[in-house]
Amino acid sequence: MSRIGNNPITITEGVTVTQEGAVVMVKGKLGELSQEVDSCISVKIDGNTITLSRESDDKDHRALHGLYRALIANMIEGVANGYSKKLELRGVGYRAAVSGNALDISTGYSHNIVFEIPTELKVTAETEKGKAPIVTVAGSDKQLVGAFAARVRAERKPEPYKGKGIRYVDEYVRKKAGKTAAS
Repeated sequence: MSRIGNNPITITEGVTVTQEGAVVMVKGKLGELSQEVDSCISVKIDGNTITLSRESDDKDHRALHGLYRALIANMIEGVANGYSKKLELRGVGYRAAVSGNALDISTGYSHNIVFEIPTELKVTAETEKGKAPIVTVAGSDKQLVGAFAARVRAERKPEPYKGKGIRYVDEYVRKKAGKTAAS
């Protein structure tokens, strides 16, 4: 029994959902997203609700049932409100700047790291005096926002002794005790 897959999805105001064959397309004020649905899952759009059903109780079909329900719900949320992730660069001399469609970060290496920003995303870098620089990644596609933020974070993960590195704003990094002097 799929608990997530059985929940109906309500379409928010200002969002239109259409289905052409196995492709579900969602259009809203922040953009347009589409998702191809497996043939074992049937999508029924009825007014402002969407229900998904599977053809059998097979383990793979149950898994896909919940997956596609979550993906379609995330698409509706994304084109209506959008998603964002904030990254904080903690460390002496760590900087971030956005120029054109490139994110340029300096995190203590001998060279700056430049990321090409996908056209679907909006990336901003804020630097306040006395505070760590904050990079905000925003867009309508939840998967793309999360993947880009994770790729930036992977360049310099927070280390457990001083806490230096790139971390999510709400992330907690557990610190370890360093070596103690011999007595």
